[in-house]
Amino acid sequence: MRHSTHRIRSTHGGNLPRPAAFDALLRQGPIVTAEVAAELPGAVRYVVDRQLECGVDVLNDGEYVKAAGGGAYSGYIHQRVSGWEVLPVDPARPRKREGVGERERRMFPGFYESGLWLQGSGGPVRPGYFTPGRPPERTTERVATGPVTYTGHDAIRADTDALTKALSGKPAETEGFVAALGPLSLGAGARNEYYSSEEEYMTAVAEVVREEYKAITDAGFIVQIDEPEFATSWQFYPDWDVPRYRRYLEFCVEIINHALDGLPEDQVRFHVCWGSGHRPHVTDIDLVHIADLLLKINAQAYSVEAGNVRHAHEWTVWRDIKLPDGKILVPGVISHATDLVEAPGLVAERLVNYAGVVGRENLQAGTDCGIGSRVGHEEIVWAKLRAMAQGCELASERLWGR
Repeated sequence: MRHSTHRIRSTHGGNLPRPAAFDALLRQGPIVTAEVAAELPGAVRYVVDRQLECGVDVLNDGEYVKAAGGGAYSGYIHQRVSGWEVLPVDPARPRKREGVGERERRMFPGFYESGLWLQGSGGPVRPGYFTPGRPPERTTERVATGPVTYTGHDAIRADTDALTKALSGKPAETEGFVAALGPLSLGAGARNEYYSSEEEYMTAVAEVVREEYKAITDAGFIVQIDEPEFATSWQFYPDWDVPRYRRYLEFCVEIINHALDGLPEDQVRFHVCWGSGHRPHVTDIDLVHIADLLLKINAQAYSVEAGNVRHAHEWTVWRDIKLPDGKILVPGVISHATDLVEAPGLVAERLVNYAGVVGRENLQAGTDCGIGSRVGHEEIVWAKLRAMAQGCELASERLWGR
């Protein structure tokens, strides 16, 4: 990855708006059809050009194929792996862990019962996306019932081929990345009924996702490991204290590093956030409790949610927790939690603050998460990315004296 040697470089979290016709094809079902595959290269060219128009330096394919069937950021992987089954929940059996936002469910029961927290972040409630009322009880769960295996080699090859073609002839300083699901997000929530221990099971999961990561780096791209669970698992275990959670994260670091074993560190970017649910977030684990463990992950760059009102102040954490030599910090200076478009001056202020603690050359501007489906309209997405690029220009003027 390129450092910011003469100006602050910009990137984003991954998810971007899709052309309407291509989006309609994706939503026909959970499988990437032959028609979708045929249209993918053109759609990726479109989104690459839009990112360049907005001034983005490190860009991607928009995570388009992950939207097949209207799925979430994690849904795509289940078409690329085997060994898990979806089985009925046994009500007599204890849950492996609690649900998303469990600490806040206990603190804000009325808000939880309303179902409002499910509407996502920012913008109006989308038709068909939110139904008022308490979320339905979970009736099924994913269970590992056999050896877990990666089967998505053709799919990831199609992804990287489309991005390779879209980047052909683009400016030399442009870099491409492809986001891929982290091992925690794939395996930690599923029940293991095949392997002899949780450690053996999660080690196997790490080896599954490594195959996708390797296909991305072999194609010459940066792989972004999407692993919100590094922070959001704090919600799944609401009775744990910070020392207990840190012990769990030490195990997680081992699993993630096993997934990265043998990959070129300078092509690995690790993304962590506190989840995009539209809820108070007052029980998020503070960055200061996990930042040192985050830096033990064998990545060159760390993309961290930093733009929303619960975490914007945490740039000060990096005064005491030093970024190792050669590493890059990618704080989110654009938030997915609001449709308000950040002022370029605010973006610049945030970047200058970070440059003061990690060094201007070790800094890239990012977004808190993928914003394509998390703000109210695609026009806002492109406006936010343009504001980020403008903020990078202002910050660069201040930091390099131009």
